[in-house]
Amino acid sequence: MFARWRAAGLIVPGLLTLVMLPILIGLGNWQWHRKAWKEALISRIETRRTADPISYPAVLAEYVKTGDVEYMHMRVTGTFDYSRERHLYDPKTSSQGWDVYTLLVPEGGLPPIFVNRGWVPDTLKDPSKRAEGQVTGPVTVTGLVRLAQAKPWFAPDNDYAGNRWYWPDLAGMQWGPEGPPSPLQFNAEKSRAFAPFSLDADARPENPGGWPKGGTTEINLPNNHLQYVVTWYGFALTLVVIFAVFARQRLAAVEDSKAQSKEE
Repeated sequence: MFARWRAAGLIVPGLLTLVMLPILIGLGNWQWHRKAWKEALISRIETRRTADPISYPAVLAEYVKTGDVEYMHMRVTGTFDYSRERHLYDPKTSSQGWDVYTLLVPEGGLPPIFVNRGWVPDTLKDPSKRAEGQVTGPVTVTGLVRLAQAKPWFAPDNDYAGNRWYWPDLAGMQWGPEGPPSPLQFNAEKSRAFAPFSLDADARPENPGGWPKGGTTEINLPNNHLQYVVTWYGFALTLVVIFAVFARQRLAAVEDSKAQSKEE
């Protein structure tokens, strides 16, 4: 058999097929496992998102224990510090706009937490134009926990002085228009711990006056892994079929050549 394959020029194609086939099957298996992981993740997020809200201390405890608190539904009571309102650029198809992040100082001496109170159009970016929504005194806020994010590759630098933010830098949001302080000032300021996550406020109840509009969280986890599974397994099957047809033709050509030689 080896002599026939060598005569037909099938040794190298056969070896390449043997190398590529397990790679393609392995990629298909990997996407199958990714599909199961993605489905479990989507299910877990949906369960958390629709669950009854849990307390701020409970979320803090879970963060310390596992760090796995993303999209937990949380409730916290405190007072907003409107001097630390930050505006995160969030354009919509309808108009330019901003997500309004405001520092909430919880009751009981718990770490302050930035709350994404919701979205406002550019015309209402100025807090004085939506004064009714600047509620004074203790308030209770429910929403989804969001972990701190790294700066995206193509995001512009945040503008501390202009209070224009292009990615939610929770650590940077602590500081005023001057930006992060000197190392000595930093050590003094840092004595007051802030929450390592933020809270996206629910759409209900609405803020007085209707602005900012809560419920800004967008959960978009595409699950195309079944398509990828079919693609990689399809490549593997196609490779086998192509090699089988190619080998059959080459072997047939060798046999025909031998038959002609005998006749001569």
